[in-house]
Amino acid sequence: MHCPRPYNDCLGQRERNSTIGSMALHARKEWTVSENVEFPMTRRDLLKASGQVAAVAALGTMTLPRAYAADDSTVQLALVGCGGRGSGAAVNAMGVVADGPVKLVAMADVFKDRLASSHKALSERFSEEVNVPEERQFIGFDAYKMAMDVLRPGDVVILTTPPAFRWVHFTYAIEKGLNVFMEKPICVDAASGRRMLELGEKAKEKNLKVGVGLMCRHCNARGELFNRIQDGEIGDIQLLRAYRVTGPTGSAFSPRKPAGTDELEYQIRRFHSFLWASGGGFSDFLWHKIYVCVCMQDAWLVEAKWFSGRHYRGDDVDQNFDSYTVEYTFADGTKLMLEGRGMPGCHQALASYAHGTKGSAIISSRSHAPSRARTFKGQNHDKDQLIWAAAQPEPSPYDLEWEHLINAIRKDLPYNEVERGAKASLVTAMGRMACHTGQVITYDRYLSTEEGVAVEEFAPDVDKLVLGGPAPLQPFEDGSYPLPMPGIVVDREYLVS
Repeated sequence: MHCPRPYNDCLGQRERNSTIGSMALHARKEWTVSENVEFPMTRRDLLKASGQVAAVAALGTMTLPRAYAADDSTVQLALVGCGGRGSGAAVNAMGVVADGPVKLVAMADVFKDRLASSHKALSERFSEEVNVPEERQFIGFDAYKMAMDVLRPGDVVILTTPPAFRWVHFTYAIEKGLNVFMEKPICVDAASGRRMLELGEKAKEKNLKVGVGLMCRHCNARGELFNRIQDGEIGDIQLLRAYRVTGPTGSAFSPRKPAGTDELEYQIRRFHSFLWASGGGFSDFLWHKIYVCVCMQDAWLVEAKWFSGRHYRGDDVDQNFDSYTVEYTFADGTKLMLEGRGMPGCHQALASYAHGTKGSAIISSRSHAPSRARTFKGQNHDKDQLIWAAAQPEPSPYDLEWEHLINAIRKDLPYNEVERGAKASLVTAMGRMACHTGQVITYDRYLSTEEGVAVEEFAPDVDKLVLGGPAPLQPFEDGSYPLPMPGIVVDREYLVS
């Protein structure tokens, strides 16, 4: 499936023409979706050409992207994290049929009921592709290891647990030589972001293919829009606007823990409510709105200013605000205005826009997909000013991202979205910290490890959690949790006591 090259290689040319300190990236030529690169020698070619002795010697110096038997083209999957997004990712994966089958062979979750529910739904929909008997259904904090141990090097593990666990599971996947699909965001704070960037480089060294939930990057319509913007159809971008203003979403708003419920289990089941587990509703729900605007501007964000608050929430005790406004700034001074809200009964919008010197564009409208991308001569999006509209219906980007990943695995093409995913997660968290502290936060400040600058890691021992053990965040005696206090607590997002 073709996807326009420039958009999928976005954050390239304009970034090379500007100086943004430590955020500067190299041109993204190491991978484009439409690139048709064949490696000069595959494992099978090597074995055919050189004989067993020579092959063994050569294989000792190279990393194999896959280790399938000559007559087996099946890509095997293990699902780690069996909630709604994990089950959805498995559906998208098993829907890819080109050049060979994709089958689910192992599942893992902390909670038995979630795994059972996911297994039942997936088995009913994909009776031939799901082969996960009870002995390959693993429960517990170490279940991810057992599920990955089922796979062969070159198979794919789907990482869709709460984001706090992403670096833990990704580390083991790299050790096992597995290709990876992980959902966004892939880090919740600066410390885990730095860790993910390092792990991404290790995955590259081992020639592992890694997809991140950047599904908007794989959208054909947005690819065409990006090309049109870069060709000057709406002039130079002066302003970007992004909105996710809805009612309460996911598990972002939570009452006090019911009596008799385990604290750690409660926080993981309602992970959107806790900054350590997910980065809160800000990181999980505003991530895509930020990222599509970053792509259209073809540059990363360098600064965030705050306007946010917690207004009326009844007895809810989660760590989220219910209104977030961030003024983001790019290196050239262009602004992105981000609006996030979780209030019932208010006007709702899930959309993003670009305004240029000659016209404007709709990047998304009403939802992430379909985008219904359009360009206009003016700023009001009047129908008689329409220049271009994406053809409908649009292919699902959730399906396309899996087609591109599986294609890269089968053809051994370079494919690694970790750096992009980590930096998108970090600039999102930068805006969240600006809101929660009431301070102007720069990217360099957020990632700084210099002495005298608070370096906050919400859950440094997340890899040591056990069922029945203590949670990374402890409630107060009244059952409430520490909240951000902008202007009072200014060097971290909340105080533990």
